[in-house]
Amino acid sequence: MFRTTVENLLESALQERNDLFLISLTISGENAIKVIVDGDEGVSVEDCMFISRAIEHNLDREEQDFSLEVMSAGAASPLTNSRQYAKNIGRTLEVKTKTETIEAVLVDANEEDIVLEWKAREPKPVGKGKVTVQKKANIPYSDIVEAKVMIKF
Repeated sequence: MFRTTVENLLESALQERNDLFLISLTISGENAIKVIVDGDEGVSVEDCMFISRAIEHNLDREEQDFSLEVMSAGAASPLTNSRQYAKNIGRTLEVKTKTETIEAVLVDANEEDIVLEWKAREPKPVGKGKVTVQKKANIPYSDIVEAKVMIKF
């Protein structure tokens, strides 16, 4: 009952602010509510306050004691939602699949897969030495074990 109420309040708030989307919602046995959100243009403190108020102001502490924590997905957090991939087009990702790890630039993302491009050094077809080649891969979300944005300074 309590979880359903929180989910409905959260869903309502996210419908009002469709630039924000849910990454995760956990509610512990002690009613510790933890909401992680992300946004198409990032998440500000005001965005977190909006979500927090939408939930907290509609729950009665006299009926149910709870704690509430609303936060944005961290910069080093793995990408879990297709909208997160779309907002990171043009950035370098480290993508771990079931068979390999690729560090590459995300050039496209849709509902089914992502497209990565990177340069690799490979042996020359004829003779000694190596040559730099441009690689491209379409990777379905189902093959991705973990993907993170590589933060470069």
